[in-house]
Amino acid sequence: MLYFVTGTDTDSGKTLVSSALLHAANGSTIGVKPIASGCEQTSQGLRNSDALALIAQSSIKLEYSQINPVSFEPAIAPHIAANAQGVKLTAQGVVKSLPLAALLSADFSLIEGAGGWRLPLGNGEFLSDSVKRLNSNNELGVILVVGMKLGCLNHALLTQEAVVADGLKIAGWVANQVDPNMANQQENLASLQQIMSAPFLGYIPHLSQPSAAQAAKFITLTNLL
Repeated sequence: MLYFVTGTDTDSGKTLVSSALLHAANGSTIGVKPIASGCEQTSQGLRNSDALALIAQSSIKLEYSQINPVSFEPAIAPHIAANAQGVKLTAQGVVKSLPLAALLSADFSLIEGAGGWRLPLGNGEFLSDSVKRLNSNNELGVILVVGMKLGCLNHALLTQEAVVADGLKIAGWVANQVDPNMANQQENLASLQQIMSAPFLGYIPHLSQPSAAQAAKFITLTNLL
C-alpha cells in the first residue's frame, strides 16, 4: 500500500513518524521525499536530512535523486526557492519525478510531503494536487501527523477537512509531542481521539534523542486503512 504523509504544519514531525513507520513495517519498504528545502551542499550534491532518514529506514535502495528529486539549499518555502532559481514546480512534474514502479511494488511505501497539506507549488497549484493525481485509482491513503502543541486541535481538524474535501481518505493519524511543555496534553489528546474520524495509530511522547526505532515503539500499523 502506498501512503502520503502530511502534517498539521512544518514542524509536526513528519520525518520522525515516516521513519518510524518504515522501521515498523514488514516486508519490502521504501520512503521518498519529492520536494525538500534546507538541503546541505556536499561533495555529492545537495542532500536533505529528512530524505537521508527515509533512506536509512528503507529496505529498497535507490539513487538519492530518485528519493529526493527536487531539492533546494535555502530553508524557505519551496516555491519561493524555485522561483529564485528559475525552476518551475508543477503538480504533474512532482508526480513524474517519483519512482512509481518501486513505490507500487513495495509491501509498504510512503511519500513524505513538505510543510502541510496545502504546500504551494506556485501558479495556483499545491502539493495536494499531486497527491490527488496519484490517487486516481483510489489506491493511496493519507497519514496525518498532528504536532501536539497549542492550536493542534484546530490545525488537525482543518487538515482533515481539506484532505477529505479533496477526495482522499485519511488512513490513520499519529500524535507527536513537539512541545514538551504543552498544557493539558492528555486532555488535548483525548479531544483529538474523539473528533478525528480516522484510525489512531499512536502517540509519540517528546523524545530527548528521537530515533526511528524509539518512535516506532509507540505506533502501530495494524489500524491503518
